[in-house]
Amino acid sequence: QVQLQESGGGSVQSGGSLRLSCSALGYTFSRYCMGWFRQVPGKEREEVAGIYTADGSIFYAVSVKDRFTISQDSANMVSLQMNMVKPEDTATYFCAARYSLWGCRWPLANAYDIWGQGTQVTVSS
Repeated sequence: QVQLQESGGGSVQSGGSLRLSCSALGYTFSRYCMGWFRQVPGKEREEVAGIYTADGSIFYAVSVKDRFTISQDSANMVSLQMNMVKPEDTATYFCAARYSLWGCRWPLANAYDIWGQGTQVTVSS
């Protein structure tokens, strides 16, 4: 069973940057829909970005478009570069994966099969 591990969370001031990474030891993301989600207690989980590793097609939620960038950095690592962060970006961020031969119909929402444990991002004003 593939296990995803997020890293890079922490505290940052409003307007700053943070880079989150998602990796899987001993595994490669060859034909996967890879997504980043965030969740705040009491609110619905939000899918903020996704990438299909076979062709690089990308999805962004309106709330993060033009500020966040998703990328595949290596065969087993996907990252989320967060720029111009705002206090409302404060959340626990999760990465998720779903194998797909045919691409990803964004947003995938609950269609992901594999989830990481999450990493906390706190943005102070």
